[in-house]
Amino acid sequence: MEKNRLKKPEWLRKKITPSMMREVEAMIAGSGLHTICQEALCPNIAECFSKKQATFLILGYHCTRGCTFCNVTKKRPLPPDPKEPQRVAETVRRMGLRHVVVTSPTRDDLPDGGAGHFARTVEAIKALDPAIVVEILVPDFREDEKAIETAARSGAEIVGHNIETVPRLYHIRKGADYGRSLRVLKKLAAANPKIATKSGIMLGLGERKEEVLETMEDILKTGCRLLSIGQYLAPSSRHTPVVEYVEPALFDFYREAGLAMGYRYIKSSPYTRSSYMAHEYLEES
Repeated sequence: MEKNRLKKPEWLRKKITPSMMREVEAMIAGSGLHTICQEALCPNIAECFSKKQATFLILGYHCTRGCTFCNVTKKRPLPPDPKEPQRVAETVRRMGLRHVVVTSPTRDDLPDGGAGHFARTVEAIKALDPAIVVEILVPDFREDEKAIETAARSGAEIVGHNIETVPRLYHIRKGADYGRSLRVLKKLAAANPKIATKSGIMLGLGERKEEVLETMEDILKTGCRLLSIGQYLAPSSRHTPVVEYVEPALFDFYREAGLAMGYRYIKSSPYTRSSYMAHEYLEES
């Protein structure tokens, strides 16, 4: 299997400098918190941490689903920590963040999927400073109407839910359903028209151009107007392998095609991730 792995092209050789990360790593560790940046082995971690930017991972770091592209641990999760929302808010203050992104593993073990914990975290950050923009990236909550409404009315300005890939490749999202994820995006927007909804897809899994464009159209029909498109990078040889390293020019094509469809803002590049340069989505759109 190792012999058949694709060689990374030059445009995907971003250098990670540990010394640039230490201050934020110390803040996160000292607060007893987790970030998706660390758990998902994000290639942008040195760049973001050096700018004192991070995406908080609440509700622990154990996921109840088994997606084969993700590096988050698949184990039985611990109960939510009631003090975590306040610790997130205090760390936001110490980092000086003006745009905060908060996500979680999927927590199918919780009656509300963790929606209430998201809302309490947003509330704690807003109590610190109402002007701080908060973005939450949520799981599908098994399409529970009350949980979706709780997330939509949490006080966050942006509520995201990632589609991840085209319908034909949804077997990599264990326990997820393409149609359900689209309905979740639509219900989030319907539950609170004041929020902006956001989604994201990965390329390089073997999708075809027409499939990507159709998926973008499907997402747009939910009312979602913010989209991230990035290159999938396998965290290890145990994960779903990369089928293709997509040329930067094709990312540019999808961005232009999406804007022509009606998206307000699309960040599309090999290194784009859901929360990478997240502040740009509202500022630029």
